[in-house]
Amino acid sequence: MHPPTPRTTTAARTLAQSTVVVLLAALAFLGSGAGPAAAADGDVPWAVSTASNDFGSGRQNYRYTLNPGGQLKDGLVVVNRGTTPLRLTVYAADAFTSEAGRLDLVTKDAKSTGVGAWVRTARPDVTARPGESVEVPFTVAPPADVPPGEYMGGIVTSLTDGAGANQRLGIRIRLRVGGELKPSLSVNDLRVRYAGTPDPFGKGDATVTYTIHNTGNTILSARQEVSVSGPFGRLGVRAGQIDDSPQLLPGDTWKVSVPVHGVVPALRLTGTVALVPLLTDASNSIAPLPTVETTTHAWTIPWSLLLFLAVLCGLVAGGLAFRRRKTGLRAQA
Repeated sequence: MHPPTPRTTTAARTLAQSTVVVLLAALAFLGSGAGPAAAADGDVPWAVSTASNDFGSGRQNYRYTLNPGGQLKDGLVVVNRGTTPLRLTVYAADAFTSEAGRLDLVTKDAKSTGVGAWVRTARPDVTARPGESVEVPFTVAPPADVPPGEYMGGIVTSLTDGAGANQRLGIRIRLRVGGELKPSLSVNDLRVRYAGTPDPFGKGDATVTYTIHNTGNTILSARQEVSVSGPFGRLGVRAGQIDDSPQLLPGDTWKVSVPVHGVVPALRLTGTVALVPLLTDASNSIAPLPTVETTTHAWTIPWSLLLFLAVLCGLVAGGLAFRRRKTGLRAQA
């Protein structure tokens, strides 16, 4: 098996087509309370929570460490908060980083190759009477040949109404497969574009674009710094505060565009991107890793200044020619 596949527009499009109304705990932690998850807009008639067992009680999500070929059992609790019986579909799904920068889960009809393929629920659906709480057991069993690293997925409950709209609630699963962790980020497709200024002695704006690629086997976010400088590192300008990237799964990419203001058109610009990978451990402590720095170059022609100098040279040359002509006319007289 292979690590989770990179974020693709196909996965995002599949999710959009499902007309998801709500997807809670799969997107983020369930908050500070120990109670069952509740819909943010209050229109979902059920809630989900982790089962209380040897793994603990009141867990906000599922976190496991297993060796390749290992196996464990856990449970999901579904609570019917409505006034009519509910029959919900229950399934496991892989996670991906959405276009909005949040961890999301693929839909049931999308193929899962990671956590979504290694988790088996005891039943494909669950029925709960009003006010009833039902536990759905599930098994996590990564294959014996799975590479080490971190994987993300989740358990999802969904309800499709008569109009075809789909409501989902889920809890995410973060699985670490035993072996060496190799966190790594790279900067790809780094480019600098410069927008000039009509003022021949003024400064313009540059736009630095790049793609962050999680090339390791751990889930990472990145602290970012961007700067633009002239030849020999002179006339350097730093971009303003840049938000940290979202958490990226192994193989995921994230496109970034950063404006840099007050850049002198110094013929040859150097754009520099420095990333500090941020690794979150099981206790939610964030550890910064060694900085990854990448540079690129771009030529900038100060057309306004060149035009000004050309006009100035023309005026000087014209003035000298006029003076020589006037001097020659006086000599002839």
